[in-house]
Amino acid sequence: MKHIPRKRFGQHFLVDQGVIEDIVDAIAPKKGDWVIEIGPGMGAMTGPLLKMLEQMCVIELDKDLVKTLQLNTQLKVIPCDVLKVNFHHLADELFSGANSRDTSAEVTSNALAKDKKLRIVGNLPYNISTPILFHLLDYVDRVEDQHFMLQKEVVQRMVANPFTSDYGRLSIMLQWRYEMHSLLDVEPNAFDPPPRVRSAVIRMTPRANPPQVEFGVFQNLVQVAFSQRRKLLRHTLGHWLEERGYAGDFDLKRRAEEVSVQEFIALAQGIQK
Repeated sequence: MKHIPRKRFGQHFLVDQGVIEDIVDAIAPKKGDWVIEIGPGMGAMTGPLLKMLEQMCVIELDKDLVKTLQLNTQLKVIPCDVLKVNFHHLADELFSGANSRDTSAEVTSNALAKDKKLRIVGNLPYNISTPILFHLLDYVDRVEDQHFMLQKEVVQRMVANPFTSDYGRLSIMLQWRYEMHSLLDVEPNAFDPPPRVRSAVIRMTPRANPPQVEFGVFQNLVQVAFSQRRKLLRHTLGHWLEERGYAGDFDLKRRAEEVSVQEFIALAQGIQK
């Protein structure tokens, strides 16, 4: 029986074989990699990826799709909302050989597993793509890279530069931790059913030595700065800084979109002192 895409899951299944091949080529999976696919759907990318891998892990919420995916013995299927997945625990489980009966071997394997990293891919549902990206920020230390299909508008926001309308909270929080490259655009007719928007594929590679900053302070600072992006920062961020006793030199006679990622990071570091 043909699976009917469900609106509540934001399902738009990729069907264009040329696009699928381009994405798999960009990912360039190698045997020994643990690739995690978020929302595999009908397995359009899963099949081609498995031809180059020994096994994969997929995270799927749709119970009907889960039943089909579980028939493939090469797949570890997690029937769950991705926002509830702890990728630290998942990485430990996948790399440690948790089923080993040799206790000493398992201890050695667990130690080695800490150095290994996941490769995460997926055609992310447009309705929850941003929450997923922020969720994965918590686990960036266990990730080698991420390749995602997203609404093109979201990709533009992710890679945006200051002094542009696309530049905002998403740009800053992600650029702090990742190097990002938009790889290709995808037209609506590449999907079934076709979405009303264009899509794009992005590669996200965690920075090897990101600036050290307290995440909660940084996130709150950026959120306040962009809470009224048309106003000068002295009307929004100025009050927030005063409450925290900040006495440093920061130009508040600007709008949030005029402040670089590096300046926001430096400000957050200054508040922590």
